[in-house]
Amino acid sequence: MKVVYTDVLVIGGGLAGLRTAVGVRRRGRDVLVLSLVPAKRSHSAAAQGGMQASLGNSAMGAGDNEDVHFEDTVRGSDWGADQRVVRMFVNTAPKAIRELAAWGVPWSRVARGSRESVVNAEKVTITEADEAHGLITARDFGGTKKWRTCYTSDGTGHTMLYALGDQTIAHGIPVLERQEALALIHDAGRCHGAVVRDLITGELTAYVATATVIATGGYGRIYKVSTNAIICEGTGVALALETGVAPLGNMEAVQFHPTAIITAGILTTEGCRGDGGVLRDVDGHRFMPDYEPEKKELASRDVVSRRMTEHMRKGKGVPSRYGEHLWLDITNLGRAHIEKNLREVKDICEYFLGIDPVEQWIPVRPTQHYSMGGIRTDHTGQSQGLKGLFACGESACWDMHGFNRLGGNSVAETVVSGMIVSEFVADFCDTEGGGAGLSVGLVREFLEREQARLDRLLHGGGSESATELRNRMEQVMMDRVGIFRTGEELELAVRELQELLARSRNIGVRSRVRGANPELVAAYRVQKMLKIALCVAQGASLRTESRGAHFREDFPQRDDRDWLKRTLATWPSDDDTLPTIGYEEIDVTTMELPPGFRGYGARNHIEHPDTAARVAEVERILAAIPEADRFARQAALMEYEALLPEQYRGRNERLTERLP
Repeated sequence: MKVVYTDVLVIGGGLAGLRTAVGVRRRGRDVLVLSLVPAKRSHSAAAQGGMQASLGNSAMGAGDNEDVHFEDTVRGSDWGADQRVVRMFVNTAPKAIRELAAWGVPWSRVARGSRESVVNAEKVTITEADEAHGLITARDFGGTKKWRTCYTSDGTGHTMLYALGDQTIAHGIPVLERQEALALIHDAGRCHGAVVRDLITGELTAYVATATVIATGGYGRIYKVSTNAIICEGTGVALALETGVAPLGNMEAVQFHPTAIITAGILTTEGCRGDGGVLRDVDGHRFMPDYEPEKKELASRDVVSRRMTEHMRKGKGVPSRYGEHLWLDITNLGRAHIEKNLREVKDICEYFLGIDPVEQWIPVRPTQHYSMGGIRTDHTGQSQGLKGLFACGESACWDMHGFNRLGGNSVAETVVSGMIVSEFVADFCDTEGGGAGLSVGLVREFLEREQARLDRLLHGGGSESATELRNRMEQVMMDRVGIFRTGEELELAVRELQELLARSRNIGVRSRVRGANPELVAAYRVQKMLKIALCVAQGASLRTESRGAHFREDFPQRDDRDWLKRTLATWPSDDDTLPTIGYEEIDVTTMELPPGFRGYGARNHIEHPDTAARVAEVERILAAIPEADRFARQAALMEYEALLPEQYRGRNERLTERLP
């Protein structure tokens, strides 16, 4: 029996995991990072467009601050977000981006004077102030009132990940590659680490830790086509689900990005539209102003994806051998701009489509992109059902995105949540809660259980094919749990996924190798993926309303009266074929920004019975302090700063808001 002891075990080597590890190490705690791949090849590197932080340096970002960022994020979430967590996030994001700059991220910068840009498909002249010269600039992104998305051309995730990877090395943090966690070690509501399989040798090791952090990203690969890397299979989230006590939150909230190329599903950044690109149909017509005359291509992602699909349903899609698509036109941006600020998009188009986007339109269609759901945590990042288990980044339902996230808020969340959660993890290790005893017998029990499961797959004589089961699962999710959903289709999806899960308990493998064995890996992963898929489908089936990225054609209204709540999914027994679904009410009476009209389409939602009273209360509070500054007005509406770790409290400096 091989056992490794550490203070903190971080499962996942992307931006969220590495930033958490750095924060914990700075507090003097030992930390280990486990990663399926070399850390700098994590999916975080694929983030193109940028990171949102309300710096307000550029002319088009003038007047931006935490209040504007907060409102954009809450509206973008369709009021599903935890507004305290959103406040924690928007307050810390400027600090995070400046920290990354100090670590070497080469953020694109403001250049003084006039420059030509494209806004709403028209060329305009933007004049930058002398005092802003050399400061971090920003581009436009969907669902925002200000240009807030800070970037490094269109390779933002790459530069951020490499900088954090270097910091991990500088802090002497071990990153163990080709390691896969199979199960969490837990007992009596307390997590003690994980059983981990070496993907090269097949050896199982128990990593025993005071605190365990899951930062494994999303679950996009349960869908047939996804912008996610092939390692984003949701197996990290499934670790929590399979404990039977750690709930997952809002699993039905799945975002489809409007502009993935066909057929590979590779992302072309929202920065294409933020920089002035437009969407066109089979006739070459720019159609988004017909649906969203104010925001057009820069409406929130869920809205644009639905409008694109709706337009194709009307017969305006471009036929191709790979199915219908629409066009993303960035030719109006010019070669110089594309080769400087969208060079990765240009490379993708050349390598995977054989076209030059400077001169040709890009074939795109909405594709699964992001998972708002994940391991349900409190504001500290700790699981609500399993003490000692933390989660951050896309694998967590923290919950700052609600039912739809804004572009640029995800890559920002990875580092911001890593900063914040790492402090609470270190605090946990410092308290009596971190000193819980652990018997060797419990560790041995979990190791033997996982080894027995692997042995059953290798030698159990099963007849089912993991590949066939996975292919069918992906197709079911794509066809029946997509952008537009109906009760009938969702019920069919749940029924078939249950059948696939039952069949997965009889998987057989031809290769009996215990070490590097992709067939074995596929077998045990698909069992976890099917459980995640069922959480998504069942949650969507039961939620009889439309909110954010979850759109029910048979229930098109947002229903705050009955459905202003988070979905919670657990899996109490290995024998279950469905998750147990519960709900967590969202308290309108404590909201800084009470529910209202989101700003897209028709005003068509059912109000919560507490909304009118809270709106009136907010108005009374603000009317009583007419001379107060924005900080005092915010504090009067909702307290949040005390929730932050002490070093991340306080104000952020801007050109228009100097600190003393």
